[in-house]
Amino acid sequence: MAEQVSQWEAPRQHGIEISQAQRIAKDGFIDAIGKTPLIRMKRLSEETGCEVLGKAEFQNPGGSVKDRAALYVVEAAEKAGVLREGGTVVEGTAGNTGIGLAHVCRSKGYKLVIYMPNTQSQGKVDLLRLLGAEVYPVPAVAYDNPENYNHQAKRHAENMDNAVWTNQFDNTANRLGHLETTGPEIWTQTGGKLDAFTCSTGTGGTLAGVTRYLKTKSDGRVKCYLADPPGSVLYSYISSGGHLTERSGSSITEGIGQGRVTDNLKPDIDLLDGALHIADEKSIEMVYRCLDEEGLYLGASSCLNVVAAKEVAEKLGRGHTVVTILCDGAYRYADRLFSRKWLEEKKLLGAIPKHLEKYIVLT
Repeated sequence: MAEQVSQWEAPRQHGIEISQAQRIAKDGFIDAIGKTPLIRMKRLSEETGCEVLGKAEFQNPGGSVKDRAALYVVEAAEKAGVLREGGTVVEGTAGNTGIGLAHVCRSKGYKLVIYMPNTQSQGKVDLLRLLGAEVYPVPAVAYDNPENYNHQAKRHAENMDNAVWTNQFDNTANRLGHLETTGPEIWTQTGGKLDAFTCSTGTGGTLAGVTRYLKTKSDGRVKCYLADPPGSVLYSYISSGGHLTERSGSSITEGIGQGRVTDNLKPDIDLLDGALHIADEKSIEMVYRCLDEEGLYLGASSCLNVVAAKEVAEKLGRGHTVVTILCDGAYRYADRLFSRKWLEEKKLLGAIPKHLEKYIVLT
């Protein structure tokens, strides 16, 4: 029998070695966050003559890269003594940070209160409530308006005992999570043999933390680039050498794009080697390409990152290794990304190659 088991294990030895390295997540959900694989994008690697690699953050237990930030901001509050047993976490978020916080708070026994713009889908509200959060959809107003959902979240926490506003945009524990985990994982998985890193930014934590680590570890050799969607000001800020323009326009991507330099991004923005502006048409085409060519069911923000990685690879030339972040899957966005009506409303139907229209299965 032992010999038979050995025969089964032999073809999968690599997987067994990885399992041994990861061991058991003894602290439950939070101990399973991170340690995600790098996936080689086969078709894009062949096209560019480079190794194009995506960090599979959709494999985090809460389904996105934001699990890392959620864990770090909560544990920072615990270490500071402002969040104690039975306490309440409050955040303003329209997306994956709220979902990550919901999972982390349940695993640690905290209550969670979420403020979000009332422009978000009912599905997001329902999911957060299903995960145990108390949710307040409020009118969508600009950040400088005191009724902005982030400011309402802050006031809510200030009016409670044993409560903390985690302030994901300017709480640098977010950045620290990527400096201490995502960056080192990427470096180790590539054996330090990477030439460039690129990703988009919402709070700035992922881009800043990973950039700082890779720049430090490689003594500045690894090139790092911001990938920016329409409606964000950071592309023009970096390209112009620090001139902050007025925000205008919008994008189909969610959770990324910014109208200011956050405290998470501020310490590391000068380390960036440049920025890429990625049109929605390119992002939506890549959603369908990744599904068809790679078998990867990714959201629009992930696919914007993939487009950016492809363009960086083309910029550097053949023989280089470029890494990006696959933020989350398409599961939470399928009713739009694969809806003919939605694509027509956004004037994006024409961006999808004819042979890939077979994936538009929703009306």
